[in-house]
Amino acid sequence: MRNTRIDPNTLELEEKVVHINRVAKVVKGGRRFSFSALVVVGDKNGWVGAGIGKAAEVPDAIRKGIEDAKKNLIKVPLVGTTIPHLVQGEYGAGKVLIKPAAEGTGVIAGGPVRAVLELAGVKDVLSKSLGSSNSINMVRATLEGLSRLKRAEDVAKLRGKSVEELLG
Repeated sequence: MRNTRIDPNTLELEEKVVHINRVAKVVKGGRRFSFSALVVVGDKNGWVGAGIGKAAEVPDAIRKGIEDAKKNLIKVPLVGTTIPHLVQGEYGAGKVLIKPAAEGTGVIAGGPVRAVLELAGVKDVLSKSLGSSNSINMVRATLEGLSRLKRAEDVAKLRGKSVEELLG
């Protein structure tokens, strides 16, 4: 899921809390509650990451989630305001189909997927959630799909051809 390591302090990252979950641990005296927070961070210019933080209080869980997300940043190749090609990401039972769209379309995506795509800097894209609607799996499936994106220049270089030969 990780591409190249980058110092998150060099980027101006925005964060978005996607989901907060109250979890309980049953002990002798009853239930102990704590919180897990799913957080997405991105610079709206190609860098995006997601993380989960768990703590007894919500703000601490969010802070830990942000720290975790900064450790899992990936670079998303953008072509103008959209992505280079159609891609499907899978994680667990969560499947997300992400499709490039014409300029002016906007981000057509559901909650967790929308958060990832907006913070990645994608402005025009179509997406469809297939399978599980679990927000953690959807975010991870989206990141997995985005990490598999390739630019035409990169594919041409790998095949030893020019972009014109590749695209016809």
